[in-house]
Amino acid sequence: MTTKTSVPEEVLLALRRHQRVLIAAHAHPDADAMGSCLALAWALRSIGVDALVFNEDGMPSFLKFLTLPGPVLTSLERLPCEPELVVCLDCGDRARLGEAIQPLLDRVPTVNIDHHLANPNFGTVANWVDADMAATGEMVALIAEALRAPLNGALAEALYVAISADTGNFSYGNTTAGALRLVADMVEQGLDLPRLRESMENNWTESRLRLWGRIMQETRLLEDGRLAAALITRDTLRECNATREDAEGLVEQLRRLSGVRVALVLREEEKDGKVQTKASLRSSGKDNVRDVAAQFGGGGHRNAAGATLPLDAEKALTVMQPYIRFVWNRLQ
Repeated sequence: MTTKTSVPEEVLLALRRHQRVLIAAHAHPDADAMGSCLALAWALRSIGVDALVFNEDGMPSFLKFLTLPGPVLTSLERLPCEPELVVCLDCGDRARLGEAIQPLLDRVPTVNIDHHLANPNFGTVANWVDADMAATGEMVALIAEALRAPLNGALAEALYVAISADTGNFSYGNTTAGALRLVADMVEQGLDLPRLRESMENNWTESRLRLWGRIMQETRLLEDGRLAAALITRDTLRECNATREDAEGLVEQLRRLSGVRVALVLREEEKDGKVQTKASLRSSGKDNVRDVAAQFGGGGHRNAAGATLPLDAEKALTVMQPYIRFVWNRLQ
């Protein structure tokens, strides 16, 4: 039997000694980021800590079935008072928390909890970075247990969503025995998996359906079928009346095609009047897409990574394709 990982004492000490805690994760939060934030807020509130959640992009619509411990703040102007501590979750570097929170991080102590390998340990009070963890949600679950917060109710639902999302519903190579044991413990404590999966999976909008249908038809099979690339332009989103969130999860579906070793989704967006492209990469086995993302200032995990390029989608594909090819050639 494997030994359960212990939460670093300096992390627990920081959480216990501060009464007002702000919890934040990376902008454009995914399920692990937001689920971890909500779960930690529930755990801290259970021991009497006044915990609030902040994210400059707010609560993703696909997670709105989760019960909140309080409002998810999108502006620091709405803070009732200055926090004593900021806990940063699932954030590979400080900049990914967004611009609005940066001045606060300069004057308030921070704890950094993450499972991304390249995290630079930017916390000023404590850092817990463990790339062997399946998800940041798994780390928050261990914190909750250490704080003696029961893994049930809304806390357990947030944890399950976080861990399930980052492990591909417990099918990816990063799935740990510890993550599976946590889910078993939560089920024993009353977690209703069928109801939760219903909320997680059966919530598509018509816009999402139309977008996925169009992108599936237009997906390009390159490199003798080893690379599946989907380009989502701003025009495509507009014509399908779709949003950024409607594209979530598409890249995992492209990886299902037999013979595809790397799936790539390139989604355009506009920032400060300029076009940029968000790249999402997925692979299996030894194909290390994190190395590809790193070439463009991104990061992630070996089989799941991402980056932002200051290019339109077509040009982004042109510059990324040789690096994907290089990853394969290096394995030969």
